[in-house]
Amino acid sequence: MNRAHLDKLFTVLLAGVLAGLVLAAAALPAALVFGLGFKGLMPYAELPESLREPQPAQRSNLYANDGRTLITSFYVEDRVDVPVTEVAPVMRQAIVAAEDVRFYQHHGVDVRGVLRAFTVNRREGGTRQGASTLTMQYVRNALASDPRLTEEQRARATEISTGRKIREARYALALEREVSKDEILGRYLNIAYFGAGAYGIAAASKRYFSTTPPKLTLAQAALLAGLVRSPDSDDPINGNADAALDRRAYVLDRMVETGQVTAEDGARAKAAKLDLRPSATPNDCTSVTAEHNDWGFFCDWFTQWWNAQPAFGKSPEERQRTLRRGGWSVVSSLDPDVQRKTVEQVLGIYAATNKRAAPTAVVQPGTGRVLAMAVNRNYSVAPNPDGQENYPNTVNQLIAGGGGIVGYQAGSTFKLFTMLAALEAGLPLDTEYDAPATLVTDYATGSGPAGCGGHWCPSNANPTWMDGLRTMWSAFGRSVNTYYAWLIQQVGADRVVEMAERLGIVLRAPDDARLAREGAKSWGPFTLGVVATTPLDLAGAYATVAAEGIWCRPTPVIAISDSSGRKVAAGNPDCRQALDTDVARAAADAARCPVGDQSMYRRCDGGTAEELQPGLRRPLGGKTGSSDGNETETVVAFTPQLAVATIAANPDNPRDAVGGGVQTRQIAAVGRLLAYALRDQPVLDFVPPSQSVAFQQTAPRTTN
Repeated sequence: MNRAHLDKLFTVLLAGVLAGLVLAAAALPAALVFGLGFKGLMPYAELPESLREPQPAQRSNLYANDGRTLITSFYVEDRVDVPVTEVAPVMRQAIVAAEDVRFYQHHGVDVRGVLRAFTVNRREGGTRQGASTLTMQYVRNALASDPRLTEEQRARATEISTGRKIREARYALALEREVSKDEILGRYLNIAYFGAGAYGIAAASKRYFSTTPPKLTLAQAALLAGLVRSPDSDDPINGNADAALDRRAYVLDRMVETGQVTAEDGARAKAAKLDLRPSATPNDCTSVTAEHNDWGFFCDWFTQWWNAQPAFGKSPEERQRTLRRGGWSVVSSLDPDVQRKTVEQVLGIYAATNKRAAPTAVVQPGTGRVLAMAVNRNYSVAPNPDGQENYPNTVNQLIAGGGGIVGYQAGSTFKLFTMLAALEAGLPLDTEYDAPATLVTDYATGSGPAGCGGHWCPSNANPTWMDGLRTMWSAFGRSVNTYYAWLIQQVGADRVVEMAERLGIVLRAPDDARLAREGAKSWGPFTLGVVATTPLDLAGAYATVAAEGIWCRPTPVIAISDSSGRKVAAGNPDCRQALDTDVARAAADAARCPVGDQSMYRRCDGGTAEELQPGLRRPLGGKTGSSDGNETETVVAFTPQLAVATIAANPDNPRDAVGGGVQTRQIAAVGRLLAYALRDQPVLDFVPPSQSVAFQQTAPRTTN
């Protein structure tokens, strides 16, 4: 009988034995042959994609910016594929001894194994035996776990039926004609379930022994190989350690019998203690280690960012499946050193026990990479007292917004957008206006403290220090409300709203978004920051000025590699020239006034945070902001290398005014944070704006 006929016969016998058709065993071959025909028993001519290009679910890892420090992982199955050459030889030998001792002799279906199982299974009351080869087991696992197949197709791969056994045998015969034995063995080791949530040899090595596949000892390898038969019941961590040891002994005996190891080595490994060193792989942001609980907020924002990337799927749900099954390696922008200092400074503003919060973000101009995100909260799903949704525990995104968090009013920091719109429209920094204590504007409004006869009429917080003849420099430095209320009238509120949105301010509150769509032209109070925003949006907007008009979408990543190690474009910065370079330089020049620095044209004459720059001793821009009644307080500061924004607020009760006194602590915290983060970086100056943008009215400035 030739090889082809043997393949057919082995397949038929295997299907019968393993389907449990013992009583019909004698008639089975003929019945199947005449019923199905030899064509139905031949090896498949073509392999399905699941076997040609297998895609088992793999764990994705999120690292800090050093590419080594693990933040957390994401997975439905804890698996990371490794080449078979990176698996210890004793592990390869052990799995063959345990599951298919004739693996290297047969061609996908083992006639001896079939006949042995056939004989044993005919005995009444005996232990049932199977005859699935390692190749057939791999086929079953690959088809059952391929996410590209439908649920019905995956279920067929494990159904108890003669048809399934025949399909497995045919696929196994076909697979071995196209794929080497070592490749099949490697695939099997990567797809097999070893219990305790560990899929594949890499995860199993870590889960049970906190080691890697190349470093497995003989005793460890034999134990792991023994688990594959009954991974749940024999799991020595959560199940039956004695059963695991019995299986280890069985595997070692088989390795000795087949000459894979000496009797002495086998006996020594059999006598070895179990010596488990279990380690669990974190899964999702709530599994970030307690030591670095603060990283949870960055991790949470990363998942929010990932869910918005079209490169990973057509919907947020599909993108999450891609993250949890795709085996991605993500090097994030989180700088653990800067993050630690940011947390330290945030806790200097408000303690962890304070119901008020100081969410803070650190962004790199020119790339949009977020180096740190911190807030004085526990990243946790643990319950809070009644009425305290975000205190002391929360997984809500208090720093970046989203998921129901719309943000906080940032006050006069929004004057930046009015200044930019005016500069872009052709007005110079030297635009003069004699600012009164109160200005009745043309913008209609209802009754209230800022209403005068139906018109919006803002006042200066400190008339003695703020009123009088001002330019963009001095009005920005001293935060003169009436100057910027006048200026927004000159350029149009709709242009100011558009400018803010262009620089990444997302209007998450429904009323704010509606006004931007339907009433932007009459939205004069926008210049005083009456909309909800977040520290991340604000830091990103000011970083655009620091980067000479290049706006970069805030990103949590430096690089993303797929399971094969190829980098994908979604990890690259997403940047564009959002402002004319000279306009951005002019705004940076004026932004030096609030923080105690001096403009290139020596036009700063006072600021609301003058103590900030002298302590830093490097060129600096920034702005402070206070909402009505000091309900919130904001500080933003930037150099050419970093931008920082912090907002003091009560996320659970916006009417709980934080008071103006906290701003002193915010200014000091931002100064210390910048000094630390930039301690090893060169002192860079801002490029001076041209005399034209500083002193001359021109046509609109949108050249680049």
